[in-house]
Amino acid sequence: MPYQVLLYYKYVHLSDPEAYRDEHLALCQGLGLLGRIIVAEEGINGTVSGSTEATKAYIEAMRDDPRTADMVFKIDPAEAHAFPKLSIKVRPEIVSLGLGQEDVSPSDLTGERLSPGAFKRAMEDEDAIVLDGRNDYESALGHFRGALCPDVKNFRDFPEWIRTHLGDAKDKKLLTYCTGGIRCEKLSAFLLKEGFKDVSQLDGGIVNYGKDESVQGEGFEGQCYVFDQRIAVEVNRVEESAAVVSSCLRCGQASPRYVNCAFPPCNDQVFLCEACEKEHGRFCSDRCRAAKTASETSIARLQNP
Repeated sequence: MPYQVLLYYKYVHLSDPEAYRDEHLALCQGLGLLGRIIVAEEGINGTVSGSTEATKAYIEAMRDDPRTADMVFKIDPAEAHAFPKLSIKVRPEIVSLGLGQEDVSPSDLTGERLSPGAFKRAMEDEDAIVLDGRNDYESALGHFRGALCPDVKNFRDFPEWIRTHLGDAKDKKLLTYCTGGIRCEKLSAFLLKEGFKDVSQLDGGIVNYGKDESVQGEGFEGQCYVFDQRIAVEVNRVEESAAVVSSCLRCGQASPRYVNCAFPPCNDQVFLCEACEKEHGRFCSDRCRAAKTASETSIARLQNP
């Protein structure tokens, strides 16, 4: 395909994040890349899309920089850009657990990294807890079979959820996973700091697990949520029965189709099959559909008194 999507992160000290952001912006604009990149003193976290030639040049530029020379890139072919624009922002952290001054640094402490093959074997332990380190709307689209999927809306909600629900499991084996690995770096560090004794993480996340030829995504049900215009990517290349775990909000039939409610003040993301959208419109509820209709009627009256 003529385009590629790059997913990557690196925990590395950047003494002047603002200057690094400016340099990076010039690099990405020069290559015609689009996407979202977060820069902080603790490192860089990004997803970008561009032509195959441009993304290869970007990878080379990152590897020419000693700070990111060993950056691991997860690469997906694409037919077009996966983002509508380029955004590069400086933040206090590249991913936040909301711990403030008590924040953990993956550069100092993190869980054992397991290859896809080792992670698959570890999941076979019936006493192990497989913990999904993503938000609930992500795990609703797809997750590892038997995984514990917390009902959290934001990553910063994990500390409270863990203290409330896993406080008595500190002697258990914990296997954490997320999309590309970055959140598990901090999540596993937090778990270790909280006193959990045996904590591991899926190296490279779900994306790496799906690409690995030794496991081919086996054991993952549904699809992996991604934060770009694709919304979802396939993971399991072994089990056809694992294709769909989500269901349409309206009819209840299996559907991986994630859409945003057409009423702008809501914009909630829900599963809605094409047939039900055609019948009911792209709304999460009848209330939103009625509100959208009322809003359009009011605007029409103002424009045509």
